[in-house]
Amino acid sequence: MEIDRPDGRTRNQLRPLACSRNILNRAHGSARWSQGDTIVLAAVYGPKTGTRKNENPEKASIEVIWKPRTGQVGKAEKEYEMILKRTLQSICVLTINQNTTTTVILQVVNDDGSLLPCAINAACAALVDAGIPVRHLAVAICCAMAGSGSVILDPTKLEEQKMEAFSYLVFHNSVLSMLPEGSLHVDGEPMEHGIITSVTHGVISVDDYLYCLERGHAASAKISDFLRRSLQSHAPSDPSKAA
Repeated sequence: MEIDRPDGRTRNQLRPLACSRNILNRAHGSARWSQGDTIVLAAVYGPKTGTRKNENPEKASIEVIWKPRTGQVGKAEKEYEMILKRTLQSICVLTINQNTTTTVILQVVNDDGSLLPCAINAACAALVDAGIPVRHLAVAICCAMAGSGSVILDPTKLEEQKMEAFSYLVFHNSVLSMLPEGSLHVDGEPMEHGIITSVTHGVISVDDYLYCLERGHAASAKISDFLRRSLQSHAPSDPSKAA
């Protein structure tokens, strides 16, 4: 069943993607990621010696700072910081550069829906630009549940307001994996369907959630391909960033 979307897209169609790297002179790595009119700027600083309180000094630490376009940081922004930190920790090699902290700052330039996935994609591109060691990269997508069990991908802000529920899904980018095939684990546990992070808002049945996973996984391949081409088209900004 097709759904009429304000911008004319099909339910599985993503908005145009764009990515620019090495755009901030004072950051060790940076990226600007856009999905339609949703735009996030990511900056990476570090690794710098020392870890924050309650962090394990025998591992590298990731700090995430979320900066909204306007207004103060609230509960939603703090939740985004936590989700981003856990996601980035799962893809970074924390046994290298022990007792250091890498800070990732996300600046919202414009929010037209699917903001958190856009920020995760921006952060991953910025980590690459900074030369931070990673096990693999990740790509994120938002799947929204409309009425009658229909799922739309990459919803705009207007569409999000009309949805019954939606899931932010982060998948392993298999194309850019540095690990042997079949060795995708986080803390010793296998990643089912290559999924790294899953955050759901609203009430959603198990069957509908599994359908979101299916649709999201298929869409992640398109984002992975775009990310791969984007990273290959940019040479490292300086020799120290070459992986």
